[in-house]
Amino acid sequence: MVTGATSGIGKAQAVALAKAGATVVLVGRREQALNETAATILASGASAFALAADLTQREQFSELTKSACEFTGSIDILFNTAGVNFRQSPDDITIKSWDNTLNLNLSVPFFLAQSLIPGMAKKGWGKIINIASLQTSRAFANGMAYGASKGGVGQLTRAMAEAWSSQGISCNAIAPGFFPTELTAPVFEQSDLTDKLAAQTAIGRNGELADLDGISVFLASHASDYITGQVIYIDGGFTAK
Repeated sequence: MVTGATSGIGKAQAVALAKAGATVVLVGRREQALNETAATILASGASAFALAADLTQREQFSELTKSACEFTGSIDILFNTAGVNFRQSPDDITIKSWDNTLNLNLSVPFFLAQSLIPGMAKKGWGKIINIASLQTSRAFANGMAYGASKGGVGQLTRAMAEAWSSQGISCNAIAPGFFPTELTAPVFEQSDLTDKLAAQTAIGRNGELADLDGISVFLASHASDYITGQVIYIDGGFTAK
């Protein structure tokens, strides 16, 4: 199951996982976009199912996981990729925008994982992959609410690993650098800023969505079974400088 699969990182992850042989359940709010991605995957000969849902309605998770398991039999791998960033200055943050950010970025990954853990534990194997951020460990301007949520994702990932790894369930997080997505469009619309960010990396460029394929498939596979509780930065060396 990949949340936020309508576009950007989530969509790219769903396609990469399908290519690697996974049966993928794509979850997101925009049904048409999900169906188009599912159709692309199916046309390649892989298996996918689109499941439109509003993840902010956490009381619906039981029904969501039930519908997903009706298609796949079980969910062994969860990518918590859906997220939001309003990029507000501290003075402009409202109770509503704060709560929406913390809900989707931090609460949803926990409660959705919680709903799937019993099935994974029954098999004695599973993978939870969260999406962290450069702001998991660094403060950026106009990122107070988002940074708080992503800092929480780092600790949530460690706590998940402590709670569930003994049952065969690995819990890790991917922390992307700057990649062109709908969420980062305000950044990539400013060529001077994107050039500055690229120069900050050790490699000398910003990320391309294909750069996340390898780590996504790796963390979803048996190859990473002894890796858990880790936040892995895929940032071209941004945090190394």
